[in-house]
Amino acid sequence: MTEKTVDRRKFLKGSALAAAATAGTLAAPAIARAEPVTLKMQASWGGGIFLENAQSYVDRVHAMAGKDIKIDLLPVDSVVKTSQMQDAVHRGVLDAAHYVPAYWYSKSPTASLFGTGPCFGWSSQEVLGWVNYGGGQELFDELMGNLGLNVVSFFNSPMPAQPMGWFKQEITDVSQLKGLKYRTVGLAADVLLEMGMSVVQLPGGEIQPAMKAGLIDAAEFNNPTSDRDFGMQDVSKFYHLASFHQSQEFFEITFNKKKYEGLPAELQAVLKYASEAENSNFYWHNTKRYADDLNKLRDEQDVKVYRTPDNVMAAQLAAWDVVIERISAEDPFFAKVVESQMAYAKNVMGYLNLNQPDYKLAYNHYFGS
Repeated sequence: MTEKTVDRRKFLKGSALAAAATAGTLAAPAIARAEPVTLKMQASWGGGIFLENAQSYVDRVHAMAGKDIKIDLLPVDSVVKTSQMQDAVHRGVLDAAHYVPAYWYSKSPTASLFGTGPCFGWSSQEVLGWVNYGGGQELFDELMGNLGLNVVSFFNSPMPAQPMGWFKQEITDVSQLKGLKYRTVGLAADVLLEMGMSVVQLPGGEIQPAMKAGLIDAAEFNNPTSDRDFGMQDVSKFYHLASFHQSQEFFEITFNKKKYEGLPAELQAVLKYASEAENSNFYWHNTKRYADDLNKLRDEQDVKVYRTPDNVMAAQLAAWDVVIERISAEDPFFAKVVESQMAYAKNVMGYLNLNQPDYKLAYNHYFGS
């Protein structure tokens, strides 16, 4: 066999394989990749750490969904006012929103139970446990049905208890609160009215200018980082941490129900489980920032930081009792949700209170009081 014959056979064999591969390629059907789903989400935040948190959720969706979902995150007032966001999602003007239920609780006081309700000895973490494993999500969905709202919502980001806020002097006794013009939102407004305060509900960006102009005497928003960003240290030097007026809150991410249910099941799961993933990230990320910014307020900007006196917080609990009883008598569904929450809190916190060591005791042991 000559060298030319071997080369010819190799050439013919290679040509046949190439032809077969080409034929297979031509015979295979073309698979068209679907266009990515684009969702328009407006946040209640114009900037600051909460808009960062909203973006963090969006980033997790993008990482999990790849090119299949794109969320356009819009800052506050981009399409509608914050008070109109839920209706905009319901109508499909927006596909989604990132906010808190207290911003639409005027439609139903029950909304405020999902994050800004009474403290039954639990924190935001346990309220989210009730949402996911105590029937809370089902009750929320029932509320949406009762209100005729075409939305699906997920909850995440367990916030630490909100400070009592900023005052013109140190508060040492509950009697000092009588008649003060104070900013808050949700059911906390009812509670503080019960305590004799005059309550104004303002968007976050209007709080500092209102206090500077003397339109309000005191105010709270949410946390040391946001408060510092708003410039509250420029209108007050008396900052009180710890309070039961909003001792557990978290974000609501709401989607247009028709849009959400029109997605493939795996993309619905991405939107849901990205919310769960952001739950942990929020707590780790934000508590560190809050601690750092509290130090800056105290050490660099001469803010006097106090813990709200126990007599004020005891008065808050007594006011909550009055508000719960009054609204429950007027609204059977509100009473139903409160009953569910109390049953969960009694069970879970009974275990946790018995099991958890006194972390403050350990802290004082190493760092002092």
